[in-house]
Amino acid sequence: MNGNGAEEETAFEIGVVVPKSSGNYKHGDNKSSDCIEVLVEEFRKAGLIVDRVVGLQNEFIRLGAPLETLGKAAAELQLKKRTHIGVDLQFHWDEVEAFERQPDGSLFSWFERYCCYRHIIYGIVNTSTSTVVLKSDGIEVHWEPGKPLLRILESVGIVKEVFPVHDEKKRKQLLRSWALNWWDFTVQPIDDICNYYGTKIASYFAFLGMYTKWMLFPAAFGLTVQLVDFGSLQLFVLSAFFISIVSWAVLFLQFWKRKNSALLVRWQMNYPAGVDNGSRLLDGEWYQFQSPVELMKKQGADKTDKPRGKEAFQREEWLGHFMRFRNDAMIILSIICLQLPFELAFAHVYEVLRSDISKFCLTAVYLFTIQYFNKIGGKISVKLVKYENNKNIERRADSWVYKVFGLYFMQSYIGIFYHALLHRNIMTLRQVLIQRLIISEVLENMLENSLPYLKYSLKKYRAVGNKRKREKGRPLEKTQYMSRVEKEYLKPNYSASIGEELEDGLFDDFLELALQFGMIMMFACVFPLGFAFATLNNITEIRTDALKLLAMLRRPIPRPDATIGAWLNIFQFLIVMSICTNCILLVCLYDRDGQWKISPGLAAILIMEHVLLLIKFVFSRIVPEEPAWIRANRMKNATHVHDMCSRQLLRSISGEKINAELKKDE
Repeated sequence: MNGNGAEEETAFEIGVVVPKSSGNYKHGDNKSSDCIEVLVEEFRKAGLIVDRVVGLQNEFIRLGAPLETLGKAAAELQLKKRTHIGVDLQFHWDEVEAFERQPDGSLFSWFERYCCYRHIIYGIVNTSTSTVVLKSDGIEVHWEPGKPLLRILESVGIVKEVFPVHDEKKRKQLLRSWALNWWDFTVQPIDDICNYYGTKIASYFAFLGMYTKWMLFPAAFGLTVQLVDFGSLQLFVLSAFFISIVSWAVLFLQFWKRKNSALLVRWQMNYPAGVDNGSRLLDGEWYQFQSPVELMKKQGADKTDKPRGKEAFQREEWLGHFMRFRNDAMIILSIICLQLPFELAFAHVYEVLRSDISKFCLTAVYLFTIQYFNKIGGKISVKLVKYENNKNIERRADSWVYKVFGLYFMQSYIGIFYHALLHRNIMTLRQVLIQRLIISEVLENMLENSLPYLKYSLKKYRAVGNKRKREKGRPLEKTQYMSRVEKEYLKPNYSASIGEELEDGLFDDFLELALQFGMIMMFACVFPLGFAFATLNNITEIRTDALKLLAMLRRPIPRPDATIGAWLNIFQFLIVMSICTNCILLVCLYDRDGQWKISPGLAAILIMEHVLLLIKFVFSRIVPEEPAWIRANRMKNATHVHDMCSRQLLRSISGEKINAELKKDE
């Protein structure tokens, strides 16, 4: 091995699901022409370590790759990696010692390894000049020259699925140090999470941990405001609490940006937050890079094409802006014209009804209907996003998140606004907030963690039942237990509730956080205790989400992005909304008689609203989004690269001059 340190331990990280072989070959059939046998042999020729596991219904081929195999695949992909001088250069296996390693000591991140695996297994093609005929249980497959074998077997249904599998050693280590480690509260092994799940999921847990830690201050402050009776100073204390909360939220998001910048550097991500990283969605997977050969095939297939001028770029740019504006306008108008009347009608009927049974039935109908609305809205948003000129899959996902969040924002808060503004019933408003913050979140957490287990148990029961039916009447054999890889295959994917084409399960996790943040921020003056409930919920959420990923779901497909994407702007939008809603609530608390006359108290509240908006703007500018040491390192690396290039260029010029003089003397 060419690298520093000992060779990395090889683990099985990819699983390929194929039909269970009957083992019966007719006379004249050659076992060497069997599809599965040929596929396994080709995997071994490609340098992969293969382990075959026979399950109850299917056969599973587990694949692992030595470091050298991954390194050569990374070189073929022309993957760029960080070097020891801080510059991202194209990876070469022969120069492996020049490249930095991950925080855990491994050479490649999980996303890079996954891309290398995909490149290897889907890069197996027929290199001969003739068609190879393969057979599998009566099915005849023609493997034509230059065609990828795995794609052909997938198209005919012989290969059922290719999916990432858990590394048992690392999984159990994360269970001990992360999911079951309740004593550390918000402390998490973020680098280990990044190495195992990728940067996107690690960014979510880093955000959740920081958010929960920062929640301790408003939780303690809100608990004091809620439990202590300040008498005539109560309104003044609520105003001070609200100002402190807004300042806290703005500072939290600014310091998260700083932490995210530090994580980007630590995880060797070569682009700042918000910059296009070149990722694309190919065959349902996220890829961060494409080789120049592929790009030339796509962009330069027709060499007669003239280079595009400034007008073409401007036309494409403004067309993309227009399409996004049109789609956003369609979604907003749909929400206002369709969902808003429905939500207001439900809130009004719920307020009018007196019977608890009637309210329960109405709520059940509402929940069923709103889920149907969300699915339709999600599908429409996916179709609209496809027509936008987004640069990569993450940009498309962000555009989709903005549209879908509008639906959830309306359904989550319009009923509360109805109670707060029209009825001005503070006690009813607090009861609704308690239901949403405590009962709803507890039920959501229970469903979120129990549904995957129920789905897995049902699939496992069906698999065992089908095997018993097939073996009915046969002699009793030794009991066959379900293997680990087969159990993983039966587990649900980490997928979003809607919009699976663009998002994974992080959408639901971020949505839950955003709705909680909006609930406690927009109604902070009415229910300060909500911050304490949210803190307890988030401490539990860290461990339950970790347990869900490690024990109840398949290992997710890694994504290249290392930011929280559109959710950062959504959190900032909720801060602005909280300034407006809390000022209105303070007016309602101050003007209990509903006279709505401008008095010194009401004028002070209006002034406070503008002051808070100014505070948000000032704090966003005062706190830099990037730490000074990151900027200093970037300047240092840029200077180093400039000096090296200058010396190399001078040597080249001097060499050319000497060669010219020698030729002149001759």
